[in-house]
Amino acid sequence: MRRTKWGGLAERGFEASGFFRVDQRDGIHWLVDPDGGLFLSKGVNNVRFDPDNIRNTDKVPYAQACLDKYGSRNNWRAAAANRLVSWNFNTIGCWSDEVVAGAGDTPLAMTPIVDLGASFWLHRRQRFPDVFDDEFESHIRQRAKELCTPRRNAPQLLGTFIDNELYWSPDWRGNDELLTTFLNFPPRRPGRVTAITALQQHYRDFEQFNAVWCTPARSWDALHMLGQIEAPFTRLAPGARYNTEESWANKLDRRREAFAADCDAFAAVVADRYFELCVGAIKAADPNHMVLGARFGALPHDGVLAAAARHLDVISFNCYHADPTPLIEAYATTGKPCIITEFSFRGDDVGLPNSMGGGPRVPTQTERAACFRSYATAAVSHPNVVGYHWFEHADQPREGRFDGEDCNYGTVTIEDEVYPELTGAMTEVNADAERLHGQGAAIASAAQA
Repeated sequence: MRRTKWGGLAERGFEASGFFRVDQRDGIHWLVDPDGGLFLSKGVNNVRFDPDNIRNTDKVPYAQACLDKYGSRNNWRAAAANRLVSWNFNTIGCWSDEVVAGAGDTPLAMTPIVDLGASFWLHRRQRFPDVFDDEFESHIRQRAKELCTPRRNAPQLLGTFIDNELYWSPDWRGNDELLTTFLNFPPRRPGRVTAITALQQHYRDFEQFNAVWCTPARSWDALHMLGQIEAPFTRLAPGARYNTEESWANKLDRRREAFAADCDAFAAVVADRYFELCVGAIKAADPNHMVLGARFGALPHDGVLAAAARHLDVISFNCYHADPTPLIEAYATTGKPCIITEFSFRGDDVGLPNSMGGGPRVPTQTERAACFRSYATAAVSHPNVVGYHWFEHADQPREGRFDGEDCNYGTVTIEDEVYPELTGAMTEVNADAERLHGQGAAIASAAQA
């Protein structure tokens, strides 16, 4: 197969535009590289000389090992880039050193993250950015201008991620809804005022609202000043059990059904404003490249997905399940192309604790390689999936990184020794990915017939 310099398939390609974009053919989604090649983003996250400090120290064991091995950061960059290409990767994923993209003999696409919402959220010390705050829009436009404008003419930029794993709905981190999150912002904050106003517009009077929510307040004015507004019910995280069990619970309790409707409606409004403003900020600074989404950490509710689909070029999500198929199907309902932006498998045979972090643990590196093969094959065989990014380039420190993770996630050890079983599987699947993806056209056509 003849390939472009970016690694895309040159035969039966699309028109060259000089930048990466998305297109469809015969019911199947593709990325299109700057030269018009059919492209799937096969990437690795956190490709950098200094990926992880040992927790609570300034020691970076991978960097020291690579300095001893290569003599300089630039020598490592060239070696790392060429090694990734030898494994048939074509992209450096999130948190990577962007210089690596052009350091080797073959260019790699790059996918930076600009943390628009997270940077405002951290500034305001809130669980989710207050998208109704007037300062939110000015903040993200300035940040996008600073981070995206310098890359606007870069052909190697695949696209930009807005954020990573914002909290959209109940998941492994807690049971809060976006509505209760906003209701518990400090009094007079725009997000809290907007949330209460939305409820006030929905319910005829306060008594009708309080029949569902059961707050200690006795008026809308009192609700505005209440210190804590508790959710009257707890919902499951969206997923396989959600529709059946939540539907049944709501049929049994109309108050619960009303609460769920309140939460879903408000989440959809928040998501629409978030994606509209963030995509607008990035496109204003860089109209030439795609916006690749916010790397969903867990499946959000339908209204959030619908909002994402209205504004994004590609929907991105992280999936640490052994089989990505159910989650792919859930995101594919939007009709948009999707990228899996984190997945991994951890082997227990290399002496790392694997005590924290996502992804299945398996006994050996041989099984780790087999899991990659099965997962990646399933992913690219779906007509909506236009890429996958492995987490991550090098193993984490045995002592734990900043948050305590201490896992065998790497394509290489912390001494920069290659895992041959895993990278061998990666080399083979990456080389065959476009053929596997092309078969999705037949599946899509059969389904439409």
